[in-house]
Order: sequence, then structure tokens, then C-alpha cells
Amino acid sequence: MGSGGSTLATTKYVEKHKHLKEGDRVPDVPLKFRVIDPTTPSPDPRQHNFVWKDIMISDMLAGKRVVIFGVPGAFTPVCSCDHLPGYENNYDSILRHGIDDVFCFSVNDAFVMRHWGIAQGLEEELTSCALPINPGNFKRVKLVPDGAAKFSRAMGMTCHWDKKGGFGLRSWRYSAVVKDMVIEKIFVEVEGNIEDDSPAGPEPLMVSDANTMLNYLSEVSLKATITDTVILKQ
Repeated sequence: MGSGGSTLATTKYVEKHKHLKEGDRVPDVPLKFRVIDPTTPSPDPRQHNFVWKDIMISDMLAGKRVVIFGVPGAFTPVCSCDHLPGYENNYDSILRHGIDDVFCFSVNDAFVMRHWGIAQGLEEELTSCALPINPGNFKRVKLVPDGAAKFSRAMGMTCHWDKKGGFGLRSWRYSAVVKDMVIEKIFVEVEGNIEDDSPAGPEPLMVSDANTMLNYLSEVSLKATITDTVILKQ
């Protein structure tokens, strides 16, 4: 390959990415889920009858105040030991602050996401149809397969981690509060400096963790309580 090709490749790996900000609407894209079909018995009694289902982001988030967080990959160490468990363990505390649900996004397919959840000890939702992604997802933190990176790309959160571990295209690590499809608050690792083949790799978990999210939600709840008290006294 000539020098021009080499220059293009180098440019690719130092490109900085622009992610969505507070006040922006999250992208409404279809994602492919595996959902249990309760109307059709499985040919194997040991397994549930899963079917493919295209579900829009708005089907999950519209009209709700939710927490979402993005991870670089299912089964990876920081995601499995800290990021996902943090939100799963604090799920009830998060909901007490006016949050309707919690969703974890990763650039992995539906098969991988389901088995990651099972390996993490998440309790499967096998009967309720309250959400279009159920039955067949999980009761507490919901795992969202963004296998083709449609959501992550549109959020401006994708990067390539090719040199370290050969990950390829992945999601940057982040968390956000989304109210009726609009970003209320967002925390992006490495101060939002999304970079292909970042020297830090996918490991940093400093601001998108569950504790940081809980601190933010607690502050918002406290301010709302103070405001309501002042109004009542007037």
C-alpha cells in the first residue's frame, strides 16, 4: 500500500468523536432482540421458544425517565466485575429517585447479551410482557443488544479498539439519564474524549458507574424536595 493509504489509516486512529449532549434527543433506531414467544411451544422442552423481534428505542424509552449506560463488551472484566453489577445491585435505589428502568447497551448480539446476563446471575423475566423486550430479557437491569452499533453510532459513542485486544468497533463507556427520549444528564469517561485506540483502552470507569449516577439522582431529588417545601410555605 502506498503512503496515501498509510496516512488515511493513521488519521482514522487519532480521530476525536463527538457524542450527544444534554438536551439532545437520543436516536430512535430499531434493534434486534430475541423475545420468548409464549404462543408457540418450543420443540425442545428444555428451552424457551425465542423469536427475533425488531424493537425501536422509543418503544423502550418514550414517556419514561430512565438510566442507560454503555459498556465496551459483554464478558469483559470491568464490565462484568464492576459496571453491570454496580447498576444491578443498586437497581432499587436508582428507581427510588424517579427512574422507571435501567438499560445496559453493548455492541454485542442478542445471544451474547442473554448469556452474559445469565452468567452474571441476573434473574430472567420469563412471563411478563410489560416491556416489548420481554419475556426473555431480565427483571432488573435490561440488557440491550446493539450488535450492529446502530444506537451507539448515532449517540456518537463508537470507537475502534483494534490494537488492544482486537475488539474492533465498540461502545465508549458512558451513562445517562434520559427523560422521554431527551438526555437530562450524561457522564462520559475520559472527559468525553472519545478516541480510536485510546491508550487507556476500554478500562476507565470513573464517572459512568452506578455510585456517580446515584449521587446525581440524589442531588436532583433533594433539590426537588427543597423546592416543593418552599412552595408549600409560600
